Amino acid sequence: MTTQPSVVIVGGGVAGLSAATFAARADFETRVLNREGRSPSGSRTQSGDAGDSILRRNAHLENYPGFPAGVNARLLLDMMAEGADRAGADRREAEVTRVARDGDEFAVETAAGEEYRADYVIAATKNAVDYLPADVELVDRGKSFVVTDERGRTAVEGLYAAGRLAGKPHQAVVSAGHGAEVAVTMLEDADHPFYHDWVAPDGYFTDRGRDLPPGCEEIDDTERRAREDTARETMRERFAAPHPSDQPTHPSLDDA
Repeated sequence: MTTQPSVVIVGGGVAGLSAATFAARADFETRVLNREGRSPSGSRTQSGDAGDSILRRNAHLENYPGFPAGVNARLLLDMMAEGADRAGADRREAEVTRVARDGDEFAVETAAGEEYRADYVIAATKNAVDYLPADVELVDRGKSFVVTDERGRTAVEGLYAAGRLAGKPHQAVVSAGHGAEVAVTMLEDADHPFYHDWVAPDGYFTDRGRDLPPGCEEIDDTERRAREDTARETMRERFAAPHPSDQPTHPSLDDA
């Protein structure tokens, strides 16, 4: 029996959620571990990382494609998380304290004493690096970043870094795009069939005598209209009222 390849994504910001969406849609067993907020004592952990995505601190996000008048940053993250869930990712609240290679797998340990096993790991925790293996190469530019190749691969086979942690510019769209690129790179490295992730009109491939590529599907007009209706209704519901969460402050102001 063939088992699904598995990936643990450490960090639930835009890079991690984007990576999770692409990995899950490619039928990887995908788990996102994200440390929310602060510890019960109120202290910051994981090398001072704010835990939840830094994007939640934005007053209003105005440079993300698809939202010409901008979008509430916390709503965007919520919708990205919803998309990852819809793709089949399993998101859990957990503080990852150690990632170690164990034979052909990775052992991912949490502060609560849990251990997850995975074939691949994508690190997407902004600047938290203390949980990573010692042979991961780092560079210090005021904060620590992971050294990767141009596709997000680290010095440890099967371990990737995405978004800000990989030294990408501090923009949400860049981190989201890099998360997707890193996930696709992982799929390529796993010898996964070439991955389109494309929904095409009925007959686009098959009417030309071509096999449907992996990761693609064809839908007829009835199904297309149904999906468009669902998309419009979903967006109406999400934007019908202001986002319920308060505007967070910078953690240093909380400590003042």
